[in-house]
Amino acid sequence: MTTSEPIATLLLVDDEPLVTDGLKRAFHPEPYRVLTAASAAEALEIIANEHVDVIISDEKMPGMPGSAFLALVRQRLFHSVRIILSGQATLDDAVRAINDGEIHRFLVKPCNTTDLLHTVRQALTHQRLEAETRHLLKEYHRQSALLARLGAILPGLRHLETDDQSVDDEADGGSNVTELIAEIQQALKSEDFPTPA
Repeated sequence: MTTSEPIATLLLVDDEPLVTDGLKRAFHPEPYRVLTAASAAEALEIIANEHVDVIISDEKMPGMPGSAFLALVRQRLFHSVRIILSGQATLDDAVRAINDGEIHRFLVKPCNTTDLLHTVRQALTHQRLEAETRHLLKEYHRQSALLARLGAILPGLRHLETDDQSVDDEADGGSNVTELIAEIQQALKSEDFPTPA
């Protein structure tokens, strides 16, 4: 799968350059932009200036462990996908990473490249679906607010039937959709357009 434009940006964080180089090669055929950092501090500088979709961090690093780093990332890039890749994992490390950083996966080195690629693809799909859900929820709230405002200016309106282009209204028993639209547009233009509390 290759495209001219990357579909996501990955950040690989490990204090061993051979590890980040190997991971970068593994992701080379994929449609990702891959950034690397040798420490949590360097990675934090990168995410301060770059949009990052997926962060894969080692757990055992000088200065700050991966779980603490990803907990900070969670506060700054809440919707990023966070993955721990550790060669010296303990149960305590995994629990801390899950609780503090809300990581997507905790993988143990050496990690099978196919498994890692699959994990990232799956994580990006999950991230996209969550973004679409947030967008749809925002649109639902926007439309609900609009309907509430319309209900305030047309309190008798109760049902719109699009099949026969008629509107049932408690006040007059029905009116033409075109007339209703004109009435709504006029109400929207009026300065006294009510907004519900």
